[in-house]
Amino acid sequence: MRSLFPVALVSTALVAASGLVLAQTPAPAAPVRAAALSDALPIPDAPAPKVSKAWLVMDYATGQVLAGENIDTPVEPASITKVMTSYVIAAEMAAGKIKADDPVMMTEHAWREGGAATDGSYSGFEVNKTAPLVEMEKGMVVQSGNDAAIALAEHVAGSEQAFAQLMNAYAKKIGMKNSHFVNPHGLSAPGHVSTAHDLALLGRALIRDYPVAYSYNKIKEFTVGPITQPNRNLLLWRDPSVDGIKTGHTSAAGYCLMASAQRGDQRLITVVMGDSSENQRAVDSQALLNWGFRFFETHRLYEAGKVLATPKVWKGSTDVVQVGVAQPLLVSTPRGKYDRLKATMELPKALVAPIAQGQKLGTVKVTLDGKLVAQAPLVAVAAVEEGGFFKRLWHELLMWWQG
Repeated sequence: MRSLFPVALVSTALVAASGLVLAQTPAPAAPVRAAALSDALPIPDAPAPKVSKAWLVMDYATGQVLAGENIDTPVEPASITKVMTSYVIAAEMAAGKIKADDPVMMTEHAWREGGAATDGSYSGFEVNKTAPLVEMEKGMVVQSGNDAAIALAEHVAGSEQAFAQLMNAYAKKIGMKNSHFVNPHGLSAPGHVSTAHDLALLGRALIRDYPVAYSYNKIKEFTVGPITQPNRNLLLWRDPSVDGIKTGHTSAAGYCLMASAQRGDQRLITVVMGDSSENQRAVDSQALLNWGFRFFETHRLYEAGKVLATPKVWKGSTDVVQVGVAQPLLVSTPRGKYDRLKATMELPKALVAPIAQGQKLGTVKVTLDGKLVAQAPLVAVAAVEEGGFFKRLWHELLMWWQG
């Protein structure tokens, strides 16, 4: 991820007539590069899977969808559901409600519904015996054990139904708008659906919020008792930059894979739902990752807390307010298109004290060839207190005169 600052802020019609100090100046013209001709060419279409219900490529840093089809169409998520289960477990552990060394019972219900006697994948933990929570979780993540998922759900919430309520609550918090979970494992059930977009948001949240839990996804094999099973994500063996995330398969869902890879400072997430085979979902995901890394790059435009402008303030102890962004503003662009980014700042014509530190004052928007690619709230970097009585009175008269 490149950390550059050449995008100049341009004031819009909403900004006070006095104007704004430009937060940044354009970068000096770059020397002619051998890649200049290539950069001028249009980006080829993403290599869409020939057989799939939905797919996408997402930039991890920005959350931008670089390409995709049917990304908001509800489909069965199969065992990718277990990423949601992992997120809930990690969140509950962070809250102190459960611990990594908790003894988790492989109940008879979990064994009968998700164990070796079923058609789905299983972990192999013995029925009516306990295992440390972290080991049970690895059995769920690496081996895709349905029995482990049920046992963990029962340990965390008492039942699968209660755990599903936690899943849906956390999904809402993450921003998954078109998902609904009814079980922790992903076997087909009425109303158990998600979307490629929602699942990518989930994968992004797990990587960002709980990196330890995410790290289990790159374990290539896991042993329970006499049984050693490999991770079903074939990309872990084919591409050293891939470190997750999760496979899934049922007859109704088809072959699914949510993958993530990091090359240098850039990370991408891909989702392929309803592919034709275990190998094909890996091939299609690999093609999407290669396309994304080849043709896109991530830029850090503005740092959090950096003063981008100092617009006029009425009735304040100072005459201006320092304006910036509360979080770093990142954007993904086609390679070679960075110098075509344009940033504009939208602020009210009149800003009146008092203004609290961190108070939202407006919006900064970044466009590429007229298309919005990123935006963020503009906030007060420092507070502005009210001015004295006579200054407030004088400014009241001036505002009335000008307005």
